[in-house]
Amino acid sequence: MSDRESGDEQQQPQAQEASDPGGSAEQELATRTLHIQSKRFYLDVKQNKRGRFIKVAEVGAGGKKSRLLLAMSSAAEFRDFLSDFSEHYASLGEHRPTNSETPPEDGKLKSEMIVKDNRRYYLDLKENQRGRFLRVSEQVSQTIPRGGPRSQIAIPAQGMIEFRDALTELLEEFGTDDQEPQNELPESRSMRVENKMFYFDVGSNRRGVYLRVSEVRNNFRTAITIPERSWGRFRDIISEFVDKSSAKPETE
Repeated sequence: MSDRESGDEQQQPQAQEASDPGGSAEQELATRTLHIQSKRFYLDVKQNKRGRFIKVAEVGAGGKKSRLLLAMSSAAEFRDFLSDFSEHYASLGEHRPTNSETPPEDGKLKSEMIVKDNRRYYLDLKENQRGRFLRVSEQVSQTIPRGGPRSQIAIPAQGMIEFRDALTELLEEFGTDDQEPQNELPESRSMRVENKMFYFDVGSNRRGVYLRVSEVRNNFRTAITIPERSWGRFRDIISEFVDKSSAKPETE
């Protein structure tokens, strides 16, 4: 696939977001493209009403795509860890594939973690039969107590320096300030009603801020999502029900 084709793939999602009337007016400020072995990586600095962030996208040889979202401050931590991992990788001896399909300790050579709000990033320098690589996993835990599904990318170890340098250029140009709004998202709340648990979690995505109300009963979860613009109406309806219930005469 040519660079021109890869550029078209990259621009397609942006066009969809721009045409989405419910979107958050996401704007791309800068981009870097890296070719490391058989993979392409796109580092995009983006901005929406909640601030700036970096989207890292990996496109493998077969066209499979993976992506991570990093706040600017998290990207700065990631950049610093890339230096540490690069130094550790340089101190290792030559990679020698073994006959074992599962290397000792799952092939982990070094691990670190970054925590930012409701996101966790797991950094693992690993090795397998094909070589050494840095696996970066992002986990978002907004409504699931034990954490949600992970998205991840894998950077070949030989490309960690190049990746770090590209990230450094973007951070030097746009800074490490997340530029978050003064009004931060409310903390999550929960309540128990008989044998049920209800979780109230406020989150945000490219469409804006939302409230997710989850009901958990016997390890079975259902949820509804309410956009921020509808919170007032939702409250008014609940208040109306409460007022009518309170007005009923008590039965003996």
